[in-house]
This record gives sequence, C-alpha cells and structure tokens, in this order.
Amino acid sequence: MIAETPMALTRARDIEAAGDSEHMADKAKRAADFLKALAHENRLMILCILAEGEKSVSELERMLDLRQPTVSQQLARLRLDGLVEKRRDGKVIYYSLASDEARTIVGAVYEVFCGKGRMG
Repeated sequence: MIAETPMALTRARDIEAAGDSEHMADKAKRAADFLKALAHENRLMILCILAEGEKSVSELERMLDLRQPTVSQQLARLRLDGLVEKRRDGKVIYYSLASDEARTIVGAVYEVFCGKGRMG
C-alpha cells in the first residue's frame, strides 16, 4: 500500500479541476453558440413557430411575412447550429426542432416573453 502524500493529492485535485474546467469551457461554448442563434429576431420567431410543430418553408414564409430567400437563409443557419432538422416530402421541405434542448429553451423563452397574461 502506497501512502498518498499531500503533494500527490494536490496534484490529483489540480488535474481533476483542469478536466472540469475544460469540460465547463466546452459546455459554455456550446451554450454561447446556442444563444447566438436565438439572438436574431427572425431565427427566434422561426424557432417559436416550430416549437408548436413541424412547418413547411412556405408556411413559415406566410406566418412570418418574409420572402423565401430570407426564410431559407435563417433555416440554413439554424440547421448548421443543429437547432432544426428538415424532412422532404416530394417538393415540399418541412422543418422541425431538432432536439429536446431546443424545445426546452425555446419553450422557456416563449413562456417568459410571450406567455398568457404578459403585459407589454
């Protein structure tokens, strides 16, 4: 049995803390990227609409009163960020939220800013 010295214990804690810091930094980067995607009005509106269920590009155009190139550009960015996924049915492309994380965060934003009984 090898006795652990205070120096060895301190070093082990430092290594563990460094691993935790790297893990935390990775999580912070992922969260910051996610929040950047939400920081654009049109993208946020798209995510809120998709929180209600799958929509086609033309449905999103109509609901947002935006032109197809604008909607497609924002959907491409959201797809790159892993927040939405697409499904093709013939010539029609449908989009939906890609993860439970996206549903949870978008749902929380909706509740805080758009929930029933909100004033302003």
